[in-house]
Amino acid sequence: MPILWNPETREIHLRNDSISYIACIFENGYLGQLYFGPALDPDRSYRHLYRGEFKGFSNSGGEFVRLEYPARGNGDFRAPALVVKQADGSTVLDPVYAGHRIYAGKEPIPQLPATYVEDPAEADTIEISLRDAVSGTEITLYYTIFRDRPVVARSVRVRNSGKKPLELSSAMSASLDLPDADWDLLSLAGTWARERSVKLRHIEPGSQGISSSRGSSSHQQNPFVALQRPGATETLGEVYGFGLVYSGNFLADVEVDAFDVARVRIGINPDGFSWRLEPGAEFRTPEAVLAYSPSGLGNLSDAYHGLYRERLARGYWRDRPRPVLINNWEGTYFDFNEKKLLDIAGTAKDLGIELFVLDDGWFGERNDDHTSLGDWFVDRKKLPDGIEGIANKIEALGMKFGLWFEPEMVSEKSKLFAEHPDWAIGVPGRPRTEGRNQLVLDMGRPEIVDYLFNLISGVLRSAPISYVKWDMNRNITEPYSLALPPDRQGEFFHRYILGVYDLYERLTGAFPQVLFESCASGGGRFDAGILAYAPQAWTSDDSDAIERLRIQWGSSIGYPLSSMGAHVSAVPNHQVGRITPLSTRAAVAFFGVFGYELDAAKLGPQERAEVALQVAFYKKHRDLVQKGRFLRLLSPFEGDGNRTAWMVVSKNSREALVGYYRVLNRPVAPMSTLRLRGLDPKASYRVSTWPAGADAASRYNTGIRGGDELMGAGLLLGGDGWDAGKQGDFWSRLFVIEAV
Repeated sequence: MPILWNPETREIHLRNDSISYIACIFENGYLGQLYFGPALDPDRSYRHLYRGEFKGFSNSGGEFVRLEYPARGNGDFRAPALVVKQADGSTVLDPVYAGHRIYAGKEPIPQLPATYVEDPAEADTIEISLRDAVSGTEITLYYTIFRDRPVVARSVRVRNSGKKPLELSSAMSASLDLPDADWDLLSLAGTWARERSVKLRHIEPGSQGISSSRGSSSHQQNPFVALQRPGATETLGEVYGFGLVYSGNFLADVEVDAFDVARVRIGINPDGFSWRLEPGAEFRTPEAVLAYSPSGLGNLSDAYHGLYRERLARGYWRDRPRPVLINNWEGTYFDFNEKKLLDIAGTAKDLGIELFVLDDGWFGERNDDHTSLGDWFVDRKKLPDGIEGIANKIEALGMKFGLWFEPEMVSEKSKLFAEHPDWAIGVPGRPRTEGRNQLVLDMGRPEIVDYLFNLISGVLRSAPISYVKWDMNRNITEPYSLALPPDRQGEFFHRYILGVYDLYERLTGAFPQVLFESCASGGGRFDAGILAYAPQAWTSDDSDAIERLRIQWGSSIGYPLSSMGAHVSAVPNHQVGRITPLSTRAAVAFFGVFGYELDAAKLGPQERAEVALQVAFYKKHRDLVQKGRFLRLLSPFEGDGNRTAWMVVSKNSREALVGYYRVLNRPVAPMSTLRLRGLDPKASYRVSTWPAGADAASRYNTGIRGGDELMGAGLLLGGDGWDAGKQGDFWSRLFVIEAV
């Protein structure tokens, strides 16, 4: 069994062939952290790793003692995982061990998304009970270790078994104390249109970290961090990962104490959070996924990619090929009618595109972004035969039909707001701040979720709709719920996201074969929580191929390619005005869930021919891209960022697709090589290029090459001579690697 209990030494050892996670019960009853790293011998005791001789100046636990779930007020002066305010106003807790339960498999977390197993043999779980006798606070720590993955999933239940109310002001999903502080903190930061840039900083004494208090996981920070050894690379160096399966306000921080113990916490952001627990009530935290790699960031990403793709995403579309789609938004914005849409769809069908998505503007009187959100009734002026009419006509072409919604929002100029102005979030007596000319519905109120479910369900039942793009275009201001009393307003943000999850759960359950794609002005809620309901997300509103190199690279550190919507858009690009070759736009978008964001009817004959070849190429390699192992080769965040390269390789190493991108051209480029990874060193491979051509990249590399050579000597790049003048800026080349 992967979870071992030693009653003599009171040690708990979670173990598989890759990792060990070891905790123990200290003499004072506290649960201590001993080890998390490469797998250790299960037949030995590791209690000697506890260093507790020095008790500090005023504490009972020891200032540098490593704890599994530290509380406040008992002598541990570092940031706590749990803070509970009791009836007397104190926040002191002494959570001591009260028992545990080990079982095969993994149970769901009520009301929250989480990883899962399909067979109990895939994982083992231990529930460790801690109890504070004075307050009656019961804390249950959940740990799941997967049989074949270097990850531990953690979550917490806090229950009030006392006789007086309690108030949580902090309840982290996980806390981990590492025995030294020689780490670089990796985070994914940015803003709208440039999400998830890789940021790296060495941790120092004191606190450092990231957070969101916007009501969503946010464009600015992502609920994923890693700690890596200085100088670690994609293939070398220890790395720990910390991902949160949650879509709301979060915190991920690292505190280094005076003894160089590094405490990592991840969970709901305590800023603005509180939760009242009446006697008998309980609270569940979101799930945190902790991963370990002894050999670089690449293997850490492998762990998250496989787990999230196979045991977080779920349902009908988890393993099926995702359709190549075309979205009309950048092609028409609000200016469309049925004929224009059918022209786009008809051309797209001829090019091999499989799904047409009607974006914003089909409902109410929505001719701009000032009106009609919440009025999910078709605009008959634009679509005289309704959604059913346009959907049936698209289906008659041989395509599937998809539709855009923004369920969580309301316009002041709407029938919904006129009837229910109290449903919009705001503080009574204060003005509401509009964002993108819209307000946010209070998703924490069940009657609003019921209304949205019934209304959207009616639309989805009215027509053959195969896909839903669920958008969320602003953050939350003036957080306040009319459904909560003044002393429970700290529950607002978490109740909001629980309402979002509830609506997702009900809609995906009622329409299991509809493919849901999440969106939040692009990547404003690109996180593992939403991935449980929508297996793909619009990665960023910025569809420029060159900007997408950084966005998709950063996103890939914690999330699989199957979660990334990646489209070819028109030029000049609508976000940055850049003009890039159509081939480069496709070569970047191929590494994700592929589609188009343009008016296909406006493409010229040569462009149409090129798009048809792109669609056919992606379909041929779609299974590889969506299920293969993604490997990062040349980072756009290193050096001058002029070159980027990555590849995806099949599980059996028989097939690979390599993308190489150069931003700016330079004369007489020096010779260079690109070493591949993940191939079979004993196999022979046929190398071809896309687009096919007679340039230097093709001449140097096309033919039969050994796997050992491709990984050792690499592909030959640069030294293009007179070819360089023909390539220009924003140049790309794909290499198709097939075993023979």
